Amino acid sequence: MKFRPCIDLHDGKVKQIVGETLTEGVIVENFVSTYDSGYYAELFKRDALTGGHVIMLGPGNEAAAITALNRYRDGLQIGGGIKADNAALYLEQGATHVIVTSYIFRDGRLDEDNLSRIVSEAGKDKLVIDLSCKQKDGKWYVVTNQWKLFSDFEVNADNIRYLEQYCDEFLVHAVDVEGKQSGIQQSLVTDLAMWTSIPTTYAGGARSIADMELFRDLSGGKLDLTIGSALDIFGGALSYEDVVRFGR
Repeated sequence: MKFRPCIDLHDGKVKQIVGETLTEGVIVENFVSTYDSGYYAELFKRDALTGGHVIMLGPGNEAAAITALNRYRDGLQIGGGIKADNAALYLEQGATHVIVTSYIFRDGRLDEDNLSRIVSEAGKDKLVIDLSCKQKDGKWYVVTNQWKLFSDFEVNADNIRYLEQYCDEFLVHAVDVEGKQSGIQQSLVTDLAMWTSIPTTYAGGARSIADMELFRDLSGGKLDLTIGSALDIFGGALSYEDVVRFGR
């Protein structure tokens, strides 16, 4: 298990947002930074944190994303609006991987053609598939289009095994708890640890060192963890320095 940092961008600024509200009339912002994306990229570079991700939440974030990638070349992944025709651009700007969701999950189902296109353009070894999901009828389903559309793609052992042949890593946001600092989605963590055989990062709800310890125990140290809103560098109460030390 390691701690992976994040830089979430909205309207060109570094923010922490309650993810579910992106599709609602009023977006709930937990934090809006006075620092730019490059500041955080340099901080993560200083602390040698690898495998973190930059997420563009909607349009107007491309310049800020490229700034972060340039400041920490070969240290960050990039997601949000990634397609076959722009993947190479972000890899050239310094991203280690591109992260895709909506491009390969279109109209509520897995688009095999787009999956093949993005693999051809980026390469399997530079592709992260985002399986951000919500629970319905006791099962996990990928949600897309800023988490407002349920797909028919169930996150389970068989489907995980199928997608592993196309990507290098998974990123999984637990949408129901994302940005709420309400604790991790324990059953999802347990399931992912059983189902995955490639590097997988979980995001959603972690708020304390105790949560990190619980996450490590539930996952057997197999999964990596992202923490956003809870960190003091993003306006929360949890010490970033303590989290970095725990991750080491």
